[in-house]
Parts: sequence; structure tokens; C-alpha cells
Amino acid sequence: MRILLIADIHANWPALQALQEPFDVCLCLGDLVDYALEPAPCIEWVRQNARHVVRGNHDHGAAQNVVVSGQNGFRFLTAVTRQLTRERTPAAGLRYLAGLPLTRMVTLDETRLLLVHATPRDPLDEWAPAEVAFWERRLQGVDADVVCVGHTHVPYVLEVGSTLVVNPGSLGLPRDGDPRAAYAVIEDQRIDLKRIEYPVEDTVRTIQESTLPDAAKDLLAEVLRNGGAKNNH
Repeated sequence: MRILLIADIHANWPALQALQEPFDVCLCLGDLVDYALEPAPCIEWVRQNARHVVRGNHDHGAAQNVVVSGQNGFRFLTAVTRQLTRERTPAAGLRYLAGLPLTRMVTLDETRLLLVHATPRDPLDEWAPAEVAFWERRLQGVDADVVCVGHTHVPYVLEVGSTLVVNPGSLGLPRDGDPRAAYAVIEDQRIDLKRIEYPVEDTVRTIQESTLPDAAKDLLAEVLRNGGAKNNH
């Protein structure tokens, strides 16, 4: 069985359209929306193609209309893109995001996979580095062969005892210095972290044509083109 693992699409429709990887099952680890500005087709793609999906912090925030304040960095981008996200997402799409589970345990090919956006301890918000000591504490009481997480926008595979932790990276807004869309494929108990080129300037153009403040347009363009931003967290 060929499992496609994606996370952190962030309304980047050109990146999602470029994903042509064949799969038997698609798993999505949340954050379909915010930052880029084409949430509706991204949500619809996930609804049609992903068998199991968990809720990310941005899905939760957009669905519940959580107000974020921030003067710089990614909190600023969340604050200024959230209203446009809600305006550009149909009511059915917002209900879909609101109804996503925080975690999901699935068994595929006799492999038990725990899906969660951030960590089992804090499914929405905890930042999880690729550190064994960190994950040893988070995996206490977790009975899974593979723990699939997103949120950090940085891909990694980590062996923690008998458990594998895999973060496919961000499909729509990488932050590891590589602007190519990131995802993972799990097949025959092998995990491959993959990258693909996509038309970044199409995503930038949609942002530049929006009503976002110029500072947000410039920062988003920098992140999209460079796979992250200097001095912004």
C-alpha cells in the first residue's frame, strides 16, 4: 500500500495542484488554510482525496473565528490573512474544518499510525523539534508504530525506541530553506521525504492581487520564494 502523507497546505492551491504522486491512501495532518489565499479548492481537494484528516491550529482558528494579534512574523500573517480566509471559504468548508478530529488512529497494512497536527500532548499548538529526548516524553502511553505530525513546516523522520515519528514538512509554506512543496510517501514500511517544484509565482500573484497590507504581501512572497523568512518565527 502506498500512503501519501501531507500537511500544512495553507491554502496554496498551485502547490497542491502540482502534487501528482500516485497513492492508495492519502492522510492529511491539518492546516489546510491561512497564509495563502485559495482555501476553497484546497479544502475540496482534501475532502475528495484524503481518507483521514486531522485538525490543525489554523483550521481551528479559521473555523472558530479566533482573533490573533501580532505585529510581525507569522502571528502577523495569521492575523491579517484570517479574515480573507473566512471570506473565501464557503460555509460548508468552515463546517468541515470545525468537524475535523484532533487525533486519529488508523491501521494500514498492519501498521498502526497516529495522526496529529502537533503532538499527542498538545494536538494543535506544541512545537515538536526532531529531537529524540523531546519525543520520548511525548510518546509515553502512545501505542503506535508510526506517529505522523506536521505544524513545524520542517520535514524529518525520527526513530524513538520502537516508534517512528514522521513529519512530511509543509506542502504549501515550507520553512526549512527549500521553497519546494514537501510531502512524504510511506510504502513497505519505508518512509520517503519528497519535494516537488510548483509555480510559486502563481501563489504570489494571488496574494499580491488581494487586499492584504503590503507588509504581509512582501513577507508572504519572501517565505514562499525562499522557503522561510529571515528574522521571523
